[in-house]
Amino acid sequence: MRYIHYLLPLALGLAATGVRAQSAEDSVKSAVNLLFTGMKTSDAGMISRSFTDSAILQSVTDRGGISGEKVKDFADLVGKMTPGDADERIQFDVVRIDGPLAIVWAPYEFYYKGKYSHKGVDSFQLVRVNGVWKIQYLIDTRRK
Repeated sequence: MRYIHYLLPLALGLAATGVRAQSAEDSVKSAVNLLFTGMKTSDAGMISRSFTDSAILQSVTDRGGISGEKVKDFADLVGKMTPGDADERIQFDVVRIDGPLAIVWAPYEFYYKGKYSHKGVDSFQLVRVNGVWKIQYLIDTRRK
């Protein structure tokens, strides 16, 4: 019984550490979800706010090459769509955080106008800028 005075603070400290880690992971997930909410609602501003000013957006092509797109061009394109047309459904497979740097590995399926189009994996690098997580680098694969 006398050890409970030592174990209780330890248990509470470990629980608090778990809560902090979980809320950091949740904030990274929220930053990624902001992009997909912007896509689904055709909100170019929301899409742009998901990224840093110097972000890189790329895709690995079927032949193993890499294609790139400017965030502004992507946001403008999706912003002209009817809400609901661009529906990317992801699953958070891996989220890792080290201070102001985070990675996310997220398998996805993409639906265009309600019909399945393709699937692949999104790989994100995020940075915390002024306390806010932003996407710095996004590269994805695509396959039918």
